[in-house]
Amino acid sequence: MSHRILNTSKPTLPPSPPPPQLHHPPPQPPPKLGRRAAAVAIAVSPALLGITPVVVAPPSARAQEAAPAAQEVVPAAAAACIDELPITAKAFLDVSIGGEPAGRITIGLFGDAAPAGAARFLSLATGVGYRRKEFVKVVPGYVQHAGVVSYPALPAVTDRLAAEMDAVRARCAGGGGGTTMHVAGAVSIVVRDPSLPPPRPKLVARGGKLEIQEEQAGVVPNGTEFVIATRDSPELDASALVVGKVVDGMDVVAKIAAVPTVKDNSGSGYFKVAKLIGDKRAVVAERGFNRPYTKILVTNCGILE
Repeated sequence: MSHRILNTSKPTLPPSPPPPQLHHPPPQPPPKLGRRAAAVAIAVSPALLGITPVVVAPPSARAQEAAPAAQEVVPAAAAACIDELPITAKAFLDVSIGGEPAGRITIGLFGDAAPAGAARFLSLATGVGYRRKEFVKVVPGYVQHAGVVSYPALPAVTDRLAAEMDAVRARCAGGGGGTTMHVAGAVSIVVRDPSLPPPRPKLVARGGKLEIQEEQAGVVPNGTEFVIATRDSPELDASALVVGKVVDGMDVVAKIAAVPTVKDNSGSGYFKVAKLIGDKRAVVAERGFNRPYTKILVTNCGILE
């Protein structure tokens, strides 16, 4: 008799397959735009940045007319003051640029308003004073002549010119309502240099003894350099005495102002520190700033009857 063996164990179910995994590609970063492409995209669609464009209404015709008039009030007052000063004498400067004649500049001098300054300019315009001397500085606003380097800087002369400068400025710029006398065409003599550092004490041996002597870094103006303003230049008010104005030949002054010059590097940090501590190398370097590459010479000068 056969016995059938029954399998009473739980049936084994086949393993269920794993749930399907959904593969999502990682988000792609937005494409990088260059500066020019980004500027174009922003200009085309300001909504990209959530900015609502604002439409600015153009100024009215009355506002457009009032703006230039307001800008002309101050220069007109200073110019009117110079125009009212009587001219007592005239001098001329014949100028050459790069060896070629450029023309003549005629200057009317204010002998009544600035007697000491006008007399000094006249004395230098005759003989060999300004003749065969160069323009050494051309900046936006004015051109500067080197003057006569051989003249000593006498405190009695420069102090008198400085006092006259303050008197003329108070009379014209202060009383006339303007902010500067150095308008286009103004001719002035340099009597101060506010950028010079103060004198430094220096210990020297003299006669077997040690003495303290003050040493000035830089060259003190001797009252012979002159400048001609090509536009309103209030930066000259603290250093130059107005002695006259150009009555003819501003086209020649414009030719001088158009000559290429050496780059001004006075904004460099090294230069500022060197000048602050009185380094003489900074003084030498500063003389070369804004110097014209082409020689600009006063070939002849004198007094007009």
